[in-house]
Amino acid sequence: MSSSAPSPALLDRFTAIVGEKHALREEADIAPHLIENRGLYHGASPLLVKPGSVEEVSAILKLASETGTAIVPQTGNTGLVGGQTPREGGSDIILSLERMNRIRDIDPVGNTMIVDGGCILADVQKAAEEHGRLFPLSLGSEGSCRIAGNLSTNAGGTAVLAYGNMRQLCLGLEVVLPTGEIWNGLRRLKKDNTGYDLRDLFIGAEGTLGVITGAVLKLFPQPLGHQVAFAGIQSLEDALTLFKNASSLCGPALTGFELMPRIGVEFTVRNIPGVRDPLETVHPWYLLIDISTSDSAETAERMMTTLLEQGYEAGLVQGATIASSEAQQKALWHMRESMSDAQKPEGGSIKHDVSVPVAQIPKFMHEAETAVMAAIPGARICAFGHMGDGNIHYNISQPVGADKAEFIGRWHEMNEIVHGLVLQHGGSISAEHGIGQLKRDELASIRPEIEMDLMRRIKMAFDPAGVMNPGKVLRV
Repeated sequence: MSSSAPSPALLDRFTAIVGEKHALREEADIAPHLIENRGLYHGASPLLVKPGSVEEVSAILKLASETGTAIVPQTGNTGLVGGQTPREGGSDIILSLERMNRIRDIDPVGNTMIVDGGCILADVQKAAEEHGRLFPLSLGSEGSCRIAGNLSTNAGGTAVLAYGNMRQLCLGLEVVLPTGEIWNGLRRLKKDNTGYDLRDLFIGAEGTLGVITGAVLKLFPQPLGHQVAFAGIQSLEDALTLFKNASSLCGPALTGFELMPRIGVEFTVRNIPGVRDPLETVHPWYLLIDISTSDSAETAERMMTTLLEQGYEAGLVQGATIASSEAQQKALWHMRESMSDAQKPEGGSIKHDVSVPVAQIPKFMHEAETAVMAAIPGARICAFGHMGDGNIHYNISQPVGADKAEFIGRWHEMNEIVHGLVLQHGGSISAEHGIGQLKRDELASIRPEIEMDLMRRIKMAFDPAGVMNPGKVLRV
């Protein structure tokens, strides 16, 4: 693969595939696609193409492989590890799927939906709802992120506890390979044991093996009962006990169990317009509990009431409120989903998207706090996330009055501390955001060589020319 910028003549050939109207060359037009959300990575590109069909994607990748031109697939540009950002040299062409946004088919009987890879997640949710069905993936960026990106990062979100990651929400894929070949694996089957599962190779591959242009998604019946509560608790150990109780009482009806620290609530109330503290009294930790039932609203209400009453009696719950309307439910979730953005006005923030076994969360959190505070006295730890599946966003805001650049300069030092503890507890350094550029080299340092070698072999088999999203996930 060439590392030099494509010639004007070659850019013309790529442009001819999609038409002048759908090819961007002006720096100002391409600029929004060159930087990721947190500003950690800023690349360069001479061209952004917007194919309108699978055939156009095929032609683009075929030409790229023939000429050794790097292609960076991009959907909603909401990724947080630089996986969708072109490199700095200006040799990468961006392939945007935003024009490929059709809902191809919905089968409410078989509970499936076939969509283009460029469909916005919120549009998929709405289409399912219009047919009396639920597509349960829910993210803070659902109004702009797109299905192919969700699949390429194996997105999780707030409903993993009940429904699983994108890998569990997808039955089949349509993928254009780097050679331009098209694999149509849009099968609606829940049982299909015919050879290797190619689908799972592309889910979570971050665009390094091909471009996902279509997907068969799983749908579910709309829940008839829904309750959301916000509870104040004293300790992480109490949170773990309450989660165990909730799992036993509610079973699959427990759709969300989110953990938040007091400082996270303070940041959100202070920095996000319209957000207020749901409880009158202050508590060290908070839980957002979501219950969805298939039979009736009464069942959901009974489960939530019983859970909280038992929690009060056992001394686990110090204070709580149950949302009395859909608007209040949305307000509670809005506060939780805004917690990351609420850190921005507080200065520099060093992020960690990690997971540990659920039972290890209290011990990990205590050890991490001790280590982080020893390294940076005054650091403000805002660790929150999906306690029900072990995924914690262990974010560290700079001390009040500290120099932001100096603080951010300690990013890798903090990563070593937090990730080291994560690994000691049998966890993962990337729970739902992917590897991208941010964790590529760290991945190679922590995974057994046989795993890295197998990944490199897979990459070589699918992309011998090395044109698909180079420099992401693997350094090859």
